[in-house]
Amino acid sequence: MSAENLYLRPITPQDTDRIVAWRNRDFVRKNFIYQKPFTREGHEVWLKEQVEPGHVAQFIICVPAAKDRLRKTESIYREIGSVYLRDIDREAGEAEYGIFIGESDALGRGYGTQAAKLMLDYGFGTLGLKKIFLRFLEDNAKALRSYEKAGFQMINSRRETVSLEQGVREVLFMEIDYDTWKSKIEENLSI
Repeated sequence: MSAENLYLRPITPQDTDRIVAWRNRDFVRKNFIYQKPFTREGHEVWLKEQVEPGHVAQFIICVPAAKDRLRKTESIYREIGSVYLRDIDREAGEAEYGIFIGESDALGRGYGTQAAKLMLDYGFGTLGLKKIFLRFLEDNAKALRSYEKAGFQMINSRRETVSLEQGVREVLFMEIDYDTWKSKIEENLSI
């Protein structure tokens, strides 16, 4: 799946060390509800029990790489993070969306919004889902803006409280349904 400035490729077991390193970076971990350190073993179990049987659809976010000035060559892409749909319920037509950018120099460049839009296309267009929701910590304003740009809408009636390393925090919920996604796609095509 690709957009103008990035593409998504399916996760593989060879991504394990990269995923573990990204998820253990403080700027990533502090924005997750699950904040315990990630391990190689835990990620391998995730791949075997969640990704392989199709409960999770997970992809690596790839962006064009910078030129290598010493070799005067240009790499095709570099991996910067991961995006996924988890707890895919094909009967109910629902899944939970998640993302993390693991490279600090890739933050704030719009990659998260582009990846979210591609995952919505995948979830609604390929998997045939009816609704996709997400959870995020209340003070993650950059994530909120990205999710809104992708088309997610706040669920004002749903909140949770969690106790984390940083103290008690509110968890907010957003969602988008198939009809809303489809109307946004049609709006963009008619512009």
